[in-house]
Amino acid sequence: MDFTDAITENTLRAIRFEHPQYVPVVFWINPACWHHYPQNALQELISNHRLLFPHPPSPPAFAPWELAGRPYVDSWGGTWETTDDGITGSVIQHPLTDWDTLENFAPPDPGHANGMAPIDWHEIEEKIAGIRRQGAYPVGSLEHGHAFLRLSYLRGYERLLCDMADGDGRLRRLIEVVEAFSLGIVQRYVDLGITMMRYPEDLGMQRGPMLSPVHFRQYIKPVYERLMAPARAAGCLVHMHSDGDIRELVDDLVVSGVDALNLQDLVNSLDWIAARLKGRVCIDLDIDRQSVTRFGSPAQIDALIHEEVRKLGSPQGGLMMIYGLYPGVPLENVTALMDALERYATFYS
Repeated sequence: MDFTDAITENTLRAIRFEHPQYVPVVFWINPACWHHYPQNALQELISNHRLLFPHPPSPPAFAPWELAGRPYVDSWGGTWETTDDGITGSVIQHPLTDWDTLENFAPPDPGHANGMAPIDWHEIEEKIAGIRRQGAYPVGSLEHGHAFLRLSYLRGYERLLCDMADGDGRLRRLIEVVEAFSLGIVQRYVDLGITMMRYPEDLGMQRGPMLSPVHFRQYIKPVYERLMAPARAAGCLVHMHSDGDIRELVDDLVVSGVDALNLQDLVNSLDWIAARLKGRVCIDLDIDRQSVTRFGSPAQIDALIHEEVRKLGSPQGGLMMIYGLYPGVPLENVTALMDALERYATFYS
């Protein structure tokens, strides 16, 4: 499995502040939605919103780690489990809970696997060539959770934070192993001539980051910079993603050379995002999934999207938007959200 995708000329212009025709919007439907909602209702919504779905998706096949009741062992030896088909679960068995096992630990080969599953680089090369033939721009991506989260999958979250606090030398060795693997993935994508490289990772909680800013700068930021270096040297755009409240880390992320930053709207505050990031980096805004779109009215949803575009967008560009639909959102709210995204995507056109 690979994470290769594509962006359009319009998205490229938004990231580069080159006057896009409209605000690029991604509406992603989590695989679990296809068995939580009536499929005909989803298909009707998709067919009625062609700006959001120029290539209408079909019900996807579940990845092996998205199958409930069937624990999955990833390429690093971590065991994942989920309780709902289509939802990525969590690691329930960490392969390096005991440091004594580090000596004989064998990481996966980036030539044959990503963090979760086998990978076929010949197939990716053909896919990238096909993207170019269609007039789009190929994008490569590390797995979600390629650095900090991967360390937590290997050691366990609490152990990892204690390792950082203790300054354990073995953690440095493990970081080198994880970084070398991800660097192998990045370099292969860069060698295939991608236009943009994605670096997805969650660093934030509901309030504040998952690790201290001091430890982020000490252990993780240097890894990011080294992983982004090949892409930047090749002239590729750099896209960074993190869920949660990352306000204490944003300056470090932007300084590292990020062209587009995907962060959540309300948990980080729209006014804060506008004051600190607007015009400085392309804001790839992750739209609320916790309050307004889940529990608000259609009118409140429309008002939220209008406010976000008005505060963060401009005719020059610098704004993209993404919404991830998960089970539980009323269909009338899904409709209102799709309508609003299509309506305000052309706000500056």
